[in-house]
Amino acid sequence: MQVLAHGLGGRTDLPLDAVAAIVGGGTAVAASFLALTVAWKRPRLRPDGGRPLPAGLARFLDSSALTAAARALALVAAVLVVVIAFFGPPGDKANLAPWALYVTFWVGLVPASVLLGPVWRRVNPLRTVHAALARLTGTGAQGHRPLPDRLGYWPAAGWLTAFVWLELVAPDRSDPRLVGVLILAYGLVNVGMALVYGREWFTRGDGFEAYSSLLARLCPLGRRDDGVLVLRTPLTGIMRGAAEPGLVAAACVLIGSTGFDGITRTTFWRDSVDPASLLAGTLGLAGCIAAVAVLYVAATRASAALTGEDPRQVPGRFAATLLPIALGYTLAHYFSFLVLEGQMTFILASDPFGTGLNLLGSTGNRVDHDLAGPTLTAQVQVNAIVLGHIAATIAAHDLALRTQPPGRTLRGQLPIAAVMVVLTCAGLFALLSG
Repeated sequence: MQVLAHGLGGRTDLPLDAVAAIVGGGTAVAASFLALTVAWKRPRLRPDGGRPLPAGLARFLDSSALTAAARALALVAAVLVVVIAFFGPPGDKANLAPWALYVTFWVGLVPASVLLGPVWRRVNPLRTVHAALARLTGTGAQGHRPLPDRLGYWPAAGWLTAFVWLELVAPDRSDPRLVGVLILAYGLVNVGMALVYGREWFTRGDGFEAYSSLLARLCPLGRRDDGVLVLRTPLTGIMRGAAEPGLVAAACVLIGSTGFDGITRTTFWRDSVDPASLLAGTLGLAGCIAAVAVLYVAATRASAALTGEDPRQVPGRFAATLLPIALGYTLAHYFSFLVLEGQMTFILASDPFGTGLNLLGSTGNRVDHDLAGPTLTAQVQVNAIVLGHIAATIAAHDLALRTQPPGRTLRGQLPIAAVMVVLTCAGLFALLSG
């Protein structure tokens, strides 16, 4: 299935010394932690900080007209993708739908959210459909019952797990008709849940909206508690420190799944495992997610033991500091996939039903592979993983200074720093061991 051939075909064409990159990456993360202990003695990342945007720009960004236009556009685009999935060309190489779902939407949602904020919450077509149905049925925006707080991000973590399994393991996953069925099923289930629990369901129950909103915490454009739009230091969005149910699970799914994607490209996996084995793929994906979760929980519980805190509270408190790592892994594994295969969405949109149209002037075009050559890809991949872990180390250090007992902060951070180094080296190994 070419539509799912993430990035370059292998890692052997990347112009890097793998051993030097792995050692250098781990050393950089360790050195950043040591530097923080010397130079960063007090909390600097204020969750309520930021410079307010100019009033005119803020009014435009918050305008109901902009929201309505964006929602209408997103709804039309979603309907078109579903229609093309069922009535367009039967093959995945000629049908727009798989490319729109797996490349433009799933991967493109990452830079859109990190650069612009929680865009999917703003334009989510399922929210539009739910609002219309709520008015027609008289159920109201709040639904029939409140959404239990204990659910948190657990439903989103479940959806994300199902999607990455579909993307990385499931057979025939790029079949256009299957893509159409899955999009409709996903929409029906989530709109149905929203009719019961109200529109708040989408915030943490819709896997894609939750994914976008979590990554948007790293956006330099944010909103203070008083609702004012501000420009901020990106890491301030993850400094709340409040435990949120299911957030650890959601973050570990994102990190573990991209790690699994890297492992499946190693020579060891290719030589030892049947790539068509559903069982091997499922167990491998589950094992990678579980390994990340075990490492993180073990590190935070060890930290709690060293600081005298409740070991049940620390994992949840530091969960948001995993988001820079998730972002780094995602950029590393999907950068060339978006830049190269992402061109196919535009190419196929010119003749969406395979009838010979040339609406955008791109019918018959080929992917321009010069846009992301091996050197650029290698630089982005390695730097994304290393800088993601360094950013997570900075966030964890600042949060520890803010929340852990004075005098015990340094020793409490040692297990977390060690895991950061391990994850950096493991991520680079999986990336560069093709």
